[in-house]
Amino acid sequence: MPEYDSALFSPPAPVAKAMLRNPDTGVTLADIPMLIDSGADVTLLPMPSVNILGIIPDVNQTFELTGFDGNRSAAQAVRADLIFQRKTFKGNFLLINQEVGYIGRDILNHLSLTLDGPRLVWEMR
Repeated sequence: MPEYDSALFSPPAPVAKAMLRNPDTGVTLADIPMLIDSGADVTLLPMPSVNILGIIPDVNQTFELTGFDGNRSAAQAVRADLIFQRKTFKGNFLLINQEVGYIGRDILNHLSLTLDGPRLVWEMR
């Protein structure tokens, strides 16, 4: 079972390693840290990882994000493949300018996942 990440998050949080693939070139990037966030409606990809893959966002299309604190920001979308726990999720994902992405309910609702906070581990079923 993967352990919660205490180096990047305080208190420790469930972080998964995912793979991104550029659907146009097939180029992949592995071990991308993604926070498992059941409070996020959608999955957010880290812009530095997307840039490495050469995936170009649609600059003519932006989406408004609202954080849990009510603050709003704009995000661009990219077409990408996210490979997580041997499943491939293809589609449009929003970008954030952070090193760690977020796996939101748009993906989590397709999985059976257990978060064991007292033991600071998580597992797929």
